[in-house]
Amino acid sequence: MRDGGRIAAAIDVLSDVIGRHQPVKVAARDWGKRARYAGSKDRAWVSGLVLDALRKRNSIAHAMGDDSPRGLILGALAHAWKWDIRKIDDAMDEPHAPSALTLQERERLVMAPDVTAAPHVAGDFPEWLAPHMVRAFGEMTAIEGQAMAVRADVDLRVNTLKVDAEKAAAPLRSAKAEPSRLLKNAFHIPARDPSQREASLESIPAYSKGWVEVQDAGSQIAAAAANVKAGEQVLDYCAGGGGKTLALSAAMGGKGQVFAYDIDGRRLSAIIPRLKRSGAHNVQLVHPREPEQLEALRGQMDCVFVDAPCTGTGTWRRRPDTKWRVKPGSLATRIEQQNEVLTKAAAFVKPGGRLVYATCSFLVEEDEDRVDAFLSAHPDFQQEDALQHVTESGLLTDDGLAVVKAGQGPAGSVRLTPRSAGTDGFFFAVLRKS
Repeated sequence: MRDGGRIAAAIDVLSDVIGRHQPVKVAARDWGKRARYAGSKDRAWVSGLVLDALRKRNSIAHAMGDDSPRGLILGALAHAWKWDIRKIDDAMDEPHAPSALTLQERERLVMAPDVTAAPHVAGDFPEWLAPHMVRAFGEMTAIEGQAMAVRADVDLRVNTLKVDAEKAAAPLRSAKAEPSRLLKNAFHIPARDPSQREASLESIPAYSKGWVEVQDAGSQIAAAAANVKAGEQVLDYCAGGGGKTLALSAAMGGKGQVFAYDIDGRRLSAIIPRLKRSGAHNVQLVHPREPEQLEALRGQMDCVFVDAPCTGTGTWRRRPDTKWRVKPGSLATRIEQQNEVLTKAAAFVKPGGRLVYATCSFLVEEDEDRVDAFLSAHPDFQQEDALQHVTESGLLTDDGLAVVKAGQGPAGSVRLTPRSAGTDGFFFAVLRKS
């Protein structure tokens, strides 16, 4: 496909995302079924442009004076992909391209950014979230938002149950992976040009052998805060797809026991092939249809890890369509769920054990507020210094420890963001039972 046809396709896909409230993956897949002539590079190009238009939706709509799918896609070419007006003009003259640029579009495409734009415009987040963003970031709100509106890098965790970082390095060179500056047993793949297709990690032998797992560095740091030891009894209470379950197992050297539980049994099924590939033999799945299995763990755990359900604001770089679907009602629902999950999970911590609370959210209402509410209702728990636990894990580099220290709050919890840490947005706190 030529660029003009790709631009038209991106407008169609974005129309489905906005008009029919479809996830980008679904809308792009449906377009791909209709456009059998499109190759993998075409699909990557179209999806990349749509995602960038959503990442910068507010600032592009403001710059273009147009929030239609056409206005957003054309604006993304100029303001996200940095195409000049001549290149856009040439593409619009090609067969199967949308109609030629209007005079207003041409004028808007070459205008300089508006430095007086409101924070929710400059920072590309929903306007109703502005007071929540300001509460978390103060005068840095717009800058933090801008850091969440770019393409995310890829992080890999070395599975130390099978291999060390030195041995894993050689086969990862083909994916242009470089050692993580934050974690000793991790690699980092810088984000590619958004118009290019991402390399398939599944095709790398090191991945199929179970030497590495895809896991954001922020998620790895949160798992390190659990500071689990060989021989301990650990419960991953909201295991989901199992990323942190596998990280906890590796940190324990495969010794002890990790119980993986999730209220949604279907999500647990995703862990099974990952367990086989990783060689983690000390993980036991606890299915919600067998409540007696979970009940037997009550008051027995050295560490309970709670990766709580949340709004997912910390993942906006990877899933920009979800940014515009978050509503005040969904935040209220998540807060109720977080209170319930924390209370239920606490029952499995033994005296002297640890409860680690984590979210992929930067909202204070989902983070510090929930910890404070829990501690008020559970005086037998006290908050500890999360930095100390991360340090004792031995998993972070000097730069990584400095990043965690910079993100630590006065009570001991830690918040990481794309701007401050180069990771997804994560929050974690460590609570000790008396």
